[in-house]
Amino acid sequence: MSFNFPVDKLSQLQTPFYYYDMELLNATLNTVKREADEYGFKVHYAVKANANDRILKTIRQAGFGADCVSGNEVQKALDTGFDAKGVVFAGVGKADWEINLGLDNDIACFNVESIPELEIINELAEKKGKTAKVALRINPNVNANTHHYITTGLEENKFGINQWDLEKVIAVLGTLKNVELEGIHFHIGSQITDLLSFKELCLRVNELQKWFISRHIFPKVVNVGGGLGIDYEQPDQNPAPDFKNFFQVFDEFLELKPGQELHFELGRSMVGQCGALLSRVLYVKNGVNTKFAIVDAGMSDLIRPALYQAYHKIENLSSAKPTEKYDVVGPICESSDCFGKAVDLPETGRGDLIVIRSAGAYGEIMANRYNLRELPLAYYSDEI
Repeated sequence: MSFNFPVDKLSQLQTPFYYYDMELLNATLNTVKREADEYGFKVHYAVKANANDRILKTIRQAGFGADCVSGNEVQKALDTGFDAKGVVFAGVGKADWEINLGLDNDIACFNVESIPELEIINELAEKKGKTAKVALRINPNVNANTHHYITTGLEENKFGINQWDLEKVIAVLGTLKNVELEGIHFHIGSQITDLLSFKELCLRVNELQKWFISRHIFPKVVNVGGGLGIDYEQPDQNPAPDFKNFFQVFDEFLELKPGQELHFELGRSMVGQCGALLSRVLYVKNGVNTKFAIVDAGMSDLIRPALYQAYHKIENLSSAKPTEKYDVVGPICESSDCFGKAVDLPETGRGDLIVIRSAGAYGEIMANRYNLRELPLAYYSDEI
């Protein structure tokens, strides 16, 4: 199923705004659930990808848990109906109030990234007379072969516990009475399109499993994070990633022990293709060698191109004229406020409706008010 644009209806709305194809979202969620259920795998949706209420409620109704990386994300998951028993809380810098929020709501697990964090969770849990379930986030030192800003599983990253520290971590765990080791957790990065990276992760997890078992420690949960990428260049040809082969890699190469559960934390792959940013052309400006299509959306609405030099497919929904090359730029007072250079678009003019595709993940959620711009509104295919 490809993205559906009701151009006549969208043309009547004030730009810029996000538009979500709910049929495509539901089709994607159904595919994830079906393919994961084939192996008994459990999926938590990574709330950081998109925390729009309608999106979250749809994902919760489809039967997924929630992966959170802040106290406010934990609260948002609970407010939108996620069962606390399906909420996991990761993040390298959890504040005391955030930990207390998780403890008060008896969430499923804290993914812990350091010894000091373990000790603080234990201290706060003791004050409440509770036992916190924790998973150790371990750096597997697997290269995700993706942008360096979104690679998280290497030893020099700020995230996780390095393997040579595990003996010390296990020793400390043995002294803490108010935390219980629930599992081991990994996450190697984001926007990974080479499934061989996940195979390498599986092999590294197998090695670490042997290390734990040799010490008579049997983690109930193995959480391999997320990171599966989407096709930004051809969103219509590939409206969803290859979830079948993705889960098959883990079934084939990861050696689960009897009674263990395999958990995933998928975000972008579930919601990335269902969202788009709509904008209008304000002016077409002729430079020396470049034509600029200046649109009313800016990097405050979609920051990925400026932050990651990320590619998003850009289309003109209003014109069918012969194509020309344009730099598509926004109105913000920054040279980095550019969505694409030398973009092939039909001859473009003032008022044309421009769509920036594959913006369902890390789009609306990262919007900000730089230059005191208003935050973009959101509309849904089943409501317009």
